[in-house]
Amino acid sequence: MHSHQHLNENKHIIPDSVPGSPFHSLVSHPSSLVSRLWPFTSFKAQPFGSIMPMHAWSRFSPFMVVVFFLLLAACSDFISPVKSTPEPTEYSFNYWLLQRIYLYEDELSNLPVNGDSIQVLYKTLTDPFTTYTPPSKSEERVTHINTSMVIGGDIGMRYFYNRNQEYPIIITQVYPKAPAGRAGVPKYGNILKANNIELKGDKAQNIYDSIVDYSETVNILVAFHNDTTLYKLKKETVYAPTIFIDTLYQDSSKNAPGIVFITIEGFKLTTADPDSGTYGELKSYLDTTKSDKRVRVLDLRGNPGGHVNQCIAMADLFVSKGTLSTRRQRSLDEDGETKYTTTSINAKAGDPGESGKFIILANRGSASCAEIFIAAVTETTDIPFVGTRTYGKGIGQSTFYTYAGGLATITNFEFLTPKGNSYHKIGIIPKYECNDLGENCAAQLAHELYGVKIPSQDNSLAKHGNEFVYYNANLENEGGAIEWTNADIYLKAYSDSHR
Repeated sequence: MHSHQHLNENKHIIPDSVPGSPFHSLVSHPSSLVSRLWPFTSFKAQPFGSIMPMHAWSRFSPFMVVVFFLLLAACSDFISPVKSTPEPTEYSFNYWLLQRIYLYEDELSNLPVNGDSIQVLYKTLTDPFTTYTPPSKSEERVTHINTSMVIGGDIGMRYFYNRNQEYPIIITQVYPKAPAGRAGVPKYGNILKANNIELKGDKAQNIYDSIVDYSETVNILVAFHNDTTLYKLKKETVYAPTIFIDTLYQDSSKNAPGIVFITIEGFKLTTADPDSGTYGELKSYLDTTKSDKRVRVLDLRGNPGGHVNQCIAMADLFVSKGTLSTRRQRSLDEDGETKYTTTSINAKAGDPGESGKFIILANRGSASCAEIFIAAVTETTDIPFVGTRTYGKGIGQSTFYTYAGGLATITNFEFLTPKGNSYHKIGIIPKYECNDLGENCAAQLAHELYGVKIPSQDNSLAKHGNEFVYYNANLENEGGAIEWTNADIYLKAYSDSHR
């Protein structure tokens, strides 16, 4: 199992009496220890249960007897020194782990063997994606890595702030399974009031955010199609979708069917699809739209990455054969020793994305797992890539629960494209480079490649470039190509090495 449930299942207790230690020797073989010391006394050594007759002990006062046994214990290491193993610490565990799996081995000699600050240990390394999270913050970090849960509860919708409108808050997405979706709040509605407070002017955004953050019940008055409706919503635990579907450039009067934009915001294990995460959301959409003949754009702009198994499985939905991705990895074997592996993952045929007209749209904010997806699809199919050069993060991290319940996120593998190319610190270069508003680039390419009728290159028919941004991600904190490692193996190996 690879989840945070390992936190309470893998505590290794070092016994107070370690075989080979002075205390263990005294308890297990007291007669031999007394025999060693006896030349310093005038008494003949006896079995410990009868070291000397009772009348002999009567020569000594109780105080002298106590002193004798204290000296006996204190001298045991001097007479028969035994090498002891230091008790494990959080620092020593992280040092042990980094030495065995960190990708850039030439830096490991710089790590201080002993220390008190684990953050200093990690900052000794140059890789910004190798990080330590202390136990007090580990559960929050796990939630962020694995899920799209909105911390603190939510009503389940997003908005765009248009400062040019009197009422500037416009609803852009409504989560179907969340309170707003169940209540029927309309997409593209204009919020006039929240909890009876008018949302006008420059302060509207701050007022609305504060109401949603601090109120359990959020009542919104929404204008839509010349009508206004009051929606009474109660916050609850919400897992946001990570796939959003929008149809742009649609104009029935000009026989323009529009272009479908499939926005992929991240690669999470648990999302609006609690069982299969982002992969499940995308597959469900493709399964239910097999008959859709329109051009569809896979929009990965601003996607910082996520779980490796998710992005590779999603790429496989569009690829029928060949290698999807190759990795070179430094990891642990079952004995806690370093092993080096190179592995490739191959596509399987029969998925719904293998037919149809698709375009990939990405930019400099598309990183890590998003780049794995882009490389897998563009090097093995004829799906074109339009946009700008991607971020260039071709390395990945494994995440470990530490000895004390913290999290170690350590760079330990490098990804190669299906053709064996590295893109780390380079990025993936689009076949059709375009620095204009992304949607217009994709629309123009759809027109040139597939003959799609588009009404115009009017920006009003495209969504705003930042309208659907889900992450305001710091890639160093996001750790954009993530895998969990089985705690049962490495914690046991570490514990065994300290017995």
